[in-house]
Amino acid sequence: MQGKGVIKFFAIILAIVCLYQLSFTWVAHKVENDAKDYAKGNAEKERAYLDSISTQPVYPVLGHTYQYCVDRELALGLDLKGGMNVTMQISLRELVQSLSNNNTDPVFQQALTNAQAQLVTSQTDYITLFVNEYEKLAPNGKLAAIFANNNNQDKLKYNATNSQVESYLKDQASVAVQQSYTVLHTRIDQFGVTQPNIQLQKSTNRILIELPGVKEPERVRKLLSGTAKLEFYQTYDNTEIYSLLNNINGILAAKAKTATPAKDTVAKTASVDTAAKKGINADSAKSLISKLKNNTASDTSLAGNQAKLAAQNPLFAVMAPMVYQGEGGQPQLAPGPIVGRSAVKDTAKVNAYLRSAEVKSVIPQSLKFLWSVKPVKDTKVFELFAIKLSGAENGPVLTGDVINDARNDVDQMKGGYEVTMYMNSQGAQKWKTITAEASNGANKKAIAIVLDDNVYSAPTVQNEIAGGVSSISGGNFTQEDTKDLANVLKAGRLPAPARIIGEEVVGPSLGQEAISAGLLSCVLGLVVILIFMIAYYNRAGTVAVVAVLINVFFLMGVLVSIRAVLTLPGIAGIILILGVAVDANVLVYERVREELGLGKTIRVAVSDGFKHALPSILDANISTFLTGVILFIFGSGPIQGFATTLMIGIVTTLFCSLLIARLIFEYMLEKGWDIKFSRPWSSHTFKNANYGFVKNRFKFYAFSGIFIAAGLVSMFTRGFNYGVDFGGGRTYVVKFTNGVTTEQVHDAVDATLGRGTEVKTYGSDKISITTNYMINDNAANADDKVQAELIKALNSTPATKITANQILSHQKVEATIANEVKASAKWTIILAIVVISAYILIRFRKWQFSLGAMVATAHDSLLVLSFFSLFKGLLPFSLDIDQAFIAALLTVIGYSINDTVVVFDRIREFLDHRHAKTDDPAVVINEAINSTLSRTIITALTVVLILVVLFIFGGDVIRGFSFALLVGVLFGTYSSICVASPVIVDFGKKDLK
Repeated sequence: MQGKGVIKFFAIILAIVCLYQLSFTWVAHKVENDAKDYAKGNAEKERAYLDSISTQPVYPVLGHTYQYCVDRELALGLDLKGGMNVTMQISLRELVQSLSNNNTDPVFQQALTNAQAQLVTSQTDYITLFVNEYEKLAPNGKLAAIFANNNNQDKLKYNATNSQVESYLKDQASVAVQQSYTVLHTRIDQFGVTQPNIQLQKSTNRILIELPGVKEPERVRKLLSGTAKLEFYQTYDNTEIYSLLNNINGILAAKAKTATPAKDTVAKTASVDTAAKKGINADSAKSLISKLKNNTASDTSLAGNQAKLAAQNPLFAVMAPMVYQGEGGQPQLAPGPIVGRSAVKDTAKVNAYLRSAEVKSVIPQSLKFLWSVKPVKDTKVFELFAIKLSGAENGPVLTGDVINDARNDVDQMKGGYEVTMYMNSQGAQKWKTITAEASNGANKKAIAIVLDDNVYSAPTVQNEIAGGVSSISGGNFTQEDTKDLANVLKAGRLPAPARIIGEEVVGPSLGQEAISAGLLSCVLGLVVILIFMIAYYNRAGTVAVVAVLINVFFLMGVLVSIRAVLTLPGIAGIILILGVAVDANVLVYERVREELGLGKTIRVAVSDGFKHALPSILDANISTFLTGVILFIFGSGPIQGFATTLMIGIVTTLFCSLLIARLIFEYMLEKGWDIKFSRPWSSHTFKNANYGFVKNRFKFYAFSGIFIAAGLVSMFTRGFNYGVDFGGGRTYVVKFTNGVTTEQVHDAVDATLGRGTEVKTYGSDKISITTNYMINDNAANADDKVQAELIKALNSTPATKITANQILSHQKVEATIANEVKASAKWTIILAIVVISAYILIRFRKWQFSLGAMVATAHDSLLVLSFFSLFKGLLPFSLDIDQAFIAALLTVIGYSINDTVVVFDRIREFLDHRHAKTDDPAVVINEAINSTLSRTIITALTVVLILVVLFIFGGDVIRGFSFALLVGVLFGTYSSICVASPVIVDFGKKDLK
């Protein structure tokens, strides 16, 4: 074997990298276990412990912080950890309405309404539907007359054609989607969620959001659904505010000490406006700094005397004033609008202090405090800004609707990045006055850019800005910072609210069940495979065991390193990879056994076995990898997790099965160990098999044809059990403490939710309830109303009585997204069949092989669909058609091709070595099929064993998924032998002769 040194070196490096990446998960879990031990069941104390240690080094030797480790640990999906998954769609109707300056033309309004109605069933985007409807209603109408104005004349002319207006609207829609993505990303940061995931789907104007661990779905809905509010505020300087903060600190200390209102303290407090007018003289500054020094000194003893500090300085104990070291090491008040900093765990306490009645009475009406939208870089510390309110209504000096455009640029003069902001004429005039006031005098003031009551940026104004074009730069701006800020600035101009069209809430208890079931099925599947390989292949089976264990280690290490999210389908993917890994070993071992049968030495047989098995292994795994690529591109959420696991697993499987296993065999041969590839009872399995697969092919055709025909009739008459992501609606998983039947639940809920409600068992003590009740109600509280009605209906009878806590999870999908999912699934399956068939054509150079592969994959898909239609409602578990089923179907296609390619490789080999004139191609093909029978049956048996374990122990969440895989693998094995290969005979008689 050549290049052993290189392979060993690469394997060692990969092992070190994987070990390093996995170590973050171990360290993070150790810290979290310490927090649980410390808190003794108190969730608040546990959270406080983790917050306090978040920036502390916890990784031995390397000194990484806890937060650093958490960001790099193995991320768990919602189905394992619990939390909330939200699909949001940008409301383009509101966007178009806004771009028209709320035009009231009846034809325009009717076109908007018609386009919105068509969007439910059409796959066409909203802008195209709107333009088509407008041109239908007004054949000679000009859209430019509605949308062109002075503010957008650089992008849209008054004489623009309707197609040009359509392009403009689509560009603005794309901008609005990107802006909403930035705004939502900003809002998500406020939840403090560990490892949130937000994905932008520009093609559908959708944003997918995953919030692991979230326990307040109502708050999430409210915060994510609101329209962005962008405002500009003048600010106070830190030197103007410190005296007020110091007095607030005194008020709180007095209150804590005496528990009586501190009237005397209040009377002595000066207003901020007065302090601002008079300035701060030298004596008062000295006094402030002296107090500040004392407070700072107190801070240094925080660890040892925290209770005393909190009593003496309640505010400054949780919020550090903004100071810096001046001359002589003396603390000085830092200039600017930032007046303090607090750890994220203390911001709520600071807010409570500032909202207390005693404190509110001393804060001037022209002042409010707002937090920064993001923490200081690499910390969990937020900054508090002093905002100056203006006008009779005490509001902002300017709102975001005056902004025409904002772009992220490179600062040509100073280098670095900046944002260029363009205002309309009305805004430019106000902006000139505001900036002139802020830049007047030596002490330049800042203007705060506020999004949803959080300060996004507060640039200091250096000069008066005329003309409405401004540059915003910062010494630490990154390119991403400027992109985000530009999107935030534009968010106030294009009010296009994002609406929740799909959501899923998984309770932590259901997530824990999924983790337990997934881990159990993983371990049992691995044990079953390893026992079988050793039992069947003797000592060579031990090598396969080692290679599979190394494969799983590498797979997990790579998943963590690329920040992949592990979901329950992902665990199923790992289990399936075990089968793929075993398949590669089986191919090699069966080849070695053949070489040994020819009388070759063990060393030569091993070398030739690996060499001759290589083409089949590569072809089989590449075809499965292509399936994973298609799943990743067209899938979403858990399906993408499954595809990611599948693709990475195939790469690590090839490395371990072809290279690591070969190295182990080389080592054993060098040591002179006795290597056996079978046991006495397994050495002659399927040897000299001579079944008439080709001769009986018409019987197989008849069986498949009858089954598929019956299935098609059932599909058109009985249909399928569509999951909520295919049919739309809301699904609730409810846990019942006493034995409840589906009929009892039906009787309780049908009168309220409608007789179309589906009720299915979901494990031993849980029931799944799916309903279309109020699915078209887009009100913000619609989800709460439906859940309340469900609980009320169930509580109408004693047998089905529940509490809100017994609803373990719920999922909502609107009809719009359900129709798109169905269409996407159909085209994904067709694309998979076409792509794999094209690969077979390129690889085997004969269209008959490609046709055989296409027939086999279509055959398997139809058989599985037929099975799910024919047996729906007849089995004691759900046979739902949903996204997980599509993932299973595509995996079946990949597995079927995997099997088929191995048989095709042997057919090609036999045909190349036959005597052209005397050997009948049909006989040669039948011999080739029989020669691979041992490999085909052994591989199918190992995968079936794994899937049986997954089906029994994998939990209710993926029971339908694992069953679809189980049925598909059986049909796939059958089609490889009895359908795909005979097709070559029937369509290639002339070419093969």
